[in-house]
Amino acid sequence: MAELPIIEYIHYPNVIIMKYSILIVTSSILFAYACSSGDRPLEEFSNPPYQAISALGDTLYAPPLDPDTESRFETELQTAEAEYRSRPDDADAILSYGRHTAHLGNYQKAVAIFSDGIEKHPGDARFYRHRGHRYITLREFDKAIEDFKRASELVLSTDDQPESAETTGENDENRSALQSNIWYHLGLAYYLTAQYEEAQNAYEECLRHSSTDDMRAAASHWLYMTLRRAGKDEMAGNILEPITEDMNIVENKSHHQLLMVFKGIFKPDMLLADAQDSDTLENTTVGYGLGNWHLINGRKDRAHELFHNVYEGDQWQEPGYIAAEMELKRLSGEWLAAGPFWVR
Repeated sequence: MAELPIIEYIHYPNVIIMKYSILIVTSSILFAYACSSGDRPLEEFSNPPYQAISALGDTLYAPPLDPDTESRFETELQTAEAEYRSRPDDADAILSYGRHTAHLGNYQKAVAIFSDGIEKHPGDARFYRHRGHRYITLREFDKAIEDFKRASELVLSTDDQPESAETTGENDENRSALQSNIWYHLGLAYYLTAQYEEAQNAYEECLRHSSTDDMRAAASHWLYMTLRRAGKDEMAGNILEPITEDMNIVENKSHHQLLMVFKGIFKPDMLLADAQDSDTLENTTVGYGLGNWHLINGRKDRAHELFHNVYEGDQWQEPGYIAAEMELKRLSGEWLAAGPFWVR
């Protein structure tokens, strides 16, 4: 039997105290779920015991959905699966099946479906793009980076193609596109692993391929944070210059609002009041964005408080949640290295 520590945090103004509880897991289960999802038949993923382990050691299960959304997603998945069963070699059918599987929180199975797509259509960048996205969700960042790099190679010198979000009902004018999404998520994978030079390059490519204000706002937000974390404050300031209040933002409102905070136009407390529900930040983008803003401006305790509030939520699949999780891991290491708080 293998012992896996799960870290619980108790927050005090200047310290994190870690308590360790013990989760007993058989070695065979740990080994099986550490294997590549693409190496196992799809049937094994119908009811996995868990989806992932967080950077802080917590077991992550499929995120909760409200009943109406869950019912709709289940109906859509049944349709997508039926299409896949009738046309198992069709690229669009495989892609739709994988995406709808991910909508219900079975990210391991989605990875396996996209891997099936790669085996059947190795030259189709879409499968690497979507598998890479779900590798990020599963905290397998190195695999995600390799997938997005491969996807970027496959779309080199090709025309871009639109991507439908499939669940938002957004209009054609504002839907995203393949190449910008590849670079956006590659930048995210690099950012989450503190590879800021690589993240900068990816987000600059994302902006070059962005054709809507929605994608420009999202990419500019992450690029600004990347540059600030890399100590390139002047370059970060330049990113804010083209950002205006009257941008045509349909989907990425939180990214846009945070950029307005960074420009000094919006007040951070206004965003926080809208995002906060009791002690838990439901809007992970705002929670992490404001936490990071406090961190890069030297307010580490306030940053930790916001990161912790995000982590206390249940939207662990969201980029803002994953980023907050990784910051908590890094901050915990700093506090531990500083020694016991009573002798500081």
